[in-house]
Amino acid sequence: MRPLPAKDNPMSQLPQRVAVREVGLRDGLQSIAVVLPTERKIEWIRREYEAGVREIEVGSFVPARLLPQLADTAELLAYARTLPGLSASVLVPNYKGAERAIEGGADLMIVPLSASHAHSLANLRKTPDEVVAEVAKIRAARDAAGAKTLIEGGVGTAFGCTLQGEVRVEEVLRLMQALLDAGADRVSLADTVGYADPRMVRELFGQALAIAGERLWCGHFHDTRGMALANVYAALEAGVNRFDASLAGIGGCPHAPGASGNAATEDLAYMLASMRLHTGIDLPALLALRADVAGWLEGQSLHGTLWRAGLPQTFDTHQAARAAQGQGSKQ
Repeated sequence: MRPLPAKDNPMSQLPQRVAVREVGLRDGLQSIAVVLPTERKIEWIRREYEAGVREIEVGSFVPARLLPQLADTAELLAYARTLPGLSASVLVPNYKGAERAIEGGADLMIVPLSASHAHSLANLRKTPDEVVAEVAKIRAARDAAGAKTLIEGGVGTAFGCTLQGEVRVEEVLRLMQALLDAGADRVSLADTVGYADPRMVRELFGQALAIAGERLWCGHFHDTRGMALANVYAALEAGVNRFDASLAGIGGCPHAPGASGNAATEDLAYMLASMRLHTGIDLPALLALRADVAGWLEGQSLHGTLWRAGLPQTFDTHQAARAAQGQGSKQ
């Protein structure tokens, strides 16, 4: 079969370089009762870095009494900052958390906003517009401090909510624009409770990109109903080139009962490598780390499929390695 002309080949329209941001140390561990020792988390960060991951969300600045699993975020951030070329991000749910992120020299702080009014009140005890006002205060504090920490407004429940039900597209886009107007450097969209399908993703991200352009930074998909990778592909088609993922698919949302967690980092990295898209990730090294993390979290619910089946015999690890280094051919 002759290859399609470039203009008719859907692969030629996809971003050829895709960043994977690891969120397991925050979104993943906060959903698990086990408190992983700091030295284990540091090993996790080091080995993901050695495997080629260059963006890691190391934790969240929340009170230790609420989330003891994340009490060592400052130590993890300090370690992550010693790794050349690593972008270390933290989630900050409020102004005080932002102050700690600025003080710690985080490369990026993510301020979560839920497009669902009901979810916002349940999760953050603020309305969505109150979160927007908080972002304006955080931007002013960041600028006054002369800090370089970037601000990302993360719009969650962008495709629906278990508490509220429908979340209108117009409201998602309004809040995204409001975050940018308030001073967020970047915005992202998240399917917090796993309601999205590829058509919804393609349409919403297409509209969001038309508004935010390069400031639309990331897609965050939960695999609650087995749709995470299909939704990533739809977002790729829309032009998105950065995605959150969690090693072993850990994570979830307390307001989404039965949720299976985030897109698994190893599964996402495999899909992208198999498609010959540049990620910089060494899959065998990532799978080796995944196996060790599974041991550290023994008894916990882990997800994903690549770890069970392994790389297929037809998977060209040499060609994938060249693609990971940006040397693969474009299709």
